[in-house]
Amino acid sequence: MPTQSFRRRAARCPLSLGLPFDSAFLTPSFPDTLLIGCGDLGADIGLRLDALGHGVVAVRRNADLVPAPLVGVAADLTREAPVLPAMDLQLLVIALTAWPRTEESYRATYVDGMRRALDAIDAAGHSPSRAVLVSSTGVYGDLPADELLDESTVPGPVDGPAQMLQEAERLFAERVPGGTVLRLSGLYGRGEPRLLGQAHTGQIGDPNRWTNRIHRSDASAAVVHLLTRDEAPADLYVGNDDEPALLGDVAAYLTSSESDADPAQGHGKRLSNARLRATGWVPEFPTYREGYAEHVTT
Repeated sequence: MPTQSFRRRAARCPLSLGLPFDSAFLTPSFPDTLLIGCGDLGADIGLRLDALGHGVVAVRRNADLVPAPLVGVAADLTREAPVLPAMDLQLLVIALTAWPRTEESYRATYVDGMRRALDAIDAAGHSPSRAVLVSSTGVYGDLPADELLDESTVPGPVDGPAQMLQEAERLFAERVPGGTVLRLSGLYGRGEPRLLGQAHTGQIGDPNRWTNRIHRSDASAAVVHLLTRDEAPADLYVGNDDEPALLGDVAAYLTSSESDADPAQGHGKRLSNARLRATGWVPEFPTYREGYAEHVTT
């Protein structure tokens, strides 16, 4: 791994800084990883990194919702910069969530909020060796399905929220040289899929629309993989499973019924994960079939 090792804290003792120390070396053990945003995805990323031996600080509006053993820092990034504890920052993850889906909300969170967080990092004199910004394939807009889209495809955001995501990517590239943007497609994998109810009531919409998705577990694993692999990652990856699928096919699988989707009528974008796959990342749920298996009804 390219980053400095973070010595696991086998013994703890209060010091004047309020930090644990390494019992073998009698030196303070500073956290080496910072999460800006700690919702469901961010928490999963943080817990995976903690399991690998990293000390993780997570910034969230309500620090009480940050899962142990991650160290929570409370900050509303739409209004204020976070006050960071002493750290030996090596790994940075920005995984923010905005609500509602409006241009104003996305600007306040993804652009202005991230800027405040980066200002705090700069003010503390930190320069992480690896950094990942979680973005969205929504920046591609509505492109034809004639060919698979990948990192070389020029984004074409069609609404305000997607434009703000693209602006956040530009800001990240400017402020974090050598950082990596991971554009995730539709996240799923927490609770019963909404599509299941829609399929049973015949309300799935257009069965011929191409859909792209990635299981939440595979998305968090991809972030950790890019942060910790020996070879430096590229500046951009698309995070998607192995198989874009027609919505009608997915609905039919969930309800064990015949699909009314027609591939000849398929429309909408289809995404390729070839570059991410080439790094050695292997999804646990390579298609919607593995990801939705437990929810299939008869």
